[in-house]
Amino acid sequence: MIVVTGATGNIGRPLTQALAEAGQQVTAVSRHAAPVPDGVRHVTADLTDPASLRPVLSGAKALFLLLSGDLHAAGAAAPTDLVREAVASGVRRIVLLSTLGVVTRPFGPTRVAMRALEDTVRESGAEWAVLRPGGFASNALWWADSVRTERVVAAPFGDVGVPIIDPADIAAVAAACLQDAQHTGNTYELTGPEVITPRQQTQAIAEALGAPVHFQELTREEAKAGMTQTMPPELADDTLDIIGAPNPAELRISPDVERATGHAPRPFAAWAGRHVGAFR
Repeated sequence: MIVVTGATGNIGRPLTQALAEAGQQVTAVSRHAAPVPDGVRHVTADLTDPASLRPVLSGAKALFLLLSGDLHAAGAAAPTDLVREAVASGVRRIVLLSTLGVVTRPFGPTRVAMRALEDTVRESGAEWAVLRPGGFASNALWWADSVRTERVVAAPFGDVGVPIIDPADIAAVAAACLQDAQHTGNTYELTGPEVITPRQQTQAIAEALGAPVHFQELTREEAKAGMTQTMPPELADDTLDIIGAPNPAELRISPDVERATGHAPRPFAAWAGRHVGAFR
């Protein structure tokens, strides 16, 4: 059995589907009830209480570990204890979703906590693989409401790009690592195939819709005012620093998706085409 945490999110959904299609027995874990593929068991669980996961982890051979930022903020001991609980329950392989930021911008409490969690996984005694994606194509869903209602994308730094990755490609790498021991001990840096700007993403969404979409450039201050409605100001500033002035490591296009899966990463236009319904 393979346990997938964060199973109803942008990575967990395609990962669970891929594993089920490969004939694996899968337990999907998330905070809230949600539809899962046929044959997949769904369990609601609180990852901040590792002991509560013992019934889920018992009998599992592999674990995909995806922890949201608030779980790190809740206390570094909880993710660490979760790894130890998994190994004590007999889990033999752990695939951790980390972030490229642990190497490109190693300071900041969340990235420090994630780097410590990477070390815990490596030292756990289980087989392991670590996935470090950069920015996600699915972050464009932040624009869905304004595209639907006004045919407008409003964002800062319209002509500054990074090689964002389709979450389905992260899921494909995770599926490979969970099922094949050849990936044990690898750390994969995951990016898309191209550096793409918000203005170019807007054009790709417009082409998928078959309708014009206007790009409206926000100032940093305007963008921060909107972002702080859903995140702490320091996290908003950190995000704006990255998307406004990416460093060379954040602009590098990695070969690791193809290295792990045998296929090249999908461009943003392909993601937009598959998710065009969100923008209609």
